[in-house]
Amino acid sequence: MPRTFCWLAVLFAVSLHAAERPRIVGIANIAVKVDDLEEARKFYSGVVGMAEAFATRDPAVAGDLACFKLNDHQYVEVSPTLKDQSEDRLIRIGFETNDARELRDYLAAKGVQVPSRIDQDANGNRSFVVQDPDGHSVEFVQYMPGSIHSRNFGKHLAPTRISDHMLHVGVRVVDPAKSDAFYKDILGFRLQWKGGSTDNHFDWISMMVPDGYDWIEYMVRETTPTPRTLGILNHYALSTTDIQQVYKTVVERGYKPSQEPAIARDGRWLLQLYDKNFTRTEMMIRKPVQTPCCSPNLDDIKQ
Repeated sequence: MPRTFCWLAVLFAVSLHAAERPRIVGIANIAVKVDDLEEARKFYSGVVGMAEAFATRDPAVAGDLACFKLNDHQYVEVSPTLKDQSEDRLIRIGFETNDARELRDYLAAKGVQVPSRIDQDANGNRSFVVQDPDGHSVEFVQYMPGSIHSRNFGKHLAPTRISDHMLHVGVRVVDPAKSDAFYKDILGFRLQWKGGSTDNHFDWISMMVPDGYDWIEYMVRETTPTPRTLGILNHYALSTTDIQQVYKTVVERGYKPSQEPAIARDGRWLLQLYDKNFTRTEMMIRKPVQTPCCSPNLDDIKQ
């Protein structure tokens, strides 16, 4: 075989390999700031019922984060570093991948600013953080043998949890087209549903991960929100099959939601809970009980 042809074949194989995106299988985490860790524990452990499993580290904030566990692959992490009530509470959102290094290479090839290399992070995993078009920190993590997460697989699964699965994370988005260029065009997220307070305006756009059934929700808001509103926009949602029982449980635990469960514009039952610093925990029954407004629900999970 001629030498030039051999090199062309090698380059073609390399380009094909570089074009392949590793799997992004679901939500891994959300990390938020609070001003009082003891108050946060009363909410995330006392009301939501998650075990505080261990402490994690994140270069974006000083000190440890308290890590509350939903399941072996999903966590709510809380940092007591909120100093100014005007601050955004959101530190990052995170997604799980099967190959963090290959995903870094893939994103670099697509023009996304990524770290120069990926080594073991402070928690023993392979992970890296990029910025989405709205400036949110987005982590991609590959759970590695020996990491603090892997060492605790099967542990800290509290029977008091009102849910054992995080369905989605929501973030404030100014321009959905720019978000689509990142989440849809580069990362391969797929549309699930979009809707709004009126039938011809889209305030909420749900985009499912490419290799699973969790999603990110664009919370479209062009005007600058207050800190309280940011806590509503930058949120996470937990699944349940019995929202009335969840409502009863949190009331019995001393938490009174501002509103009772209700059917939302997407046809699903919802219940809203908030920590002391306004970060929202949304409870959701995934399967709609009414026809959604605005657009079809393209959710392709087997119910």
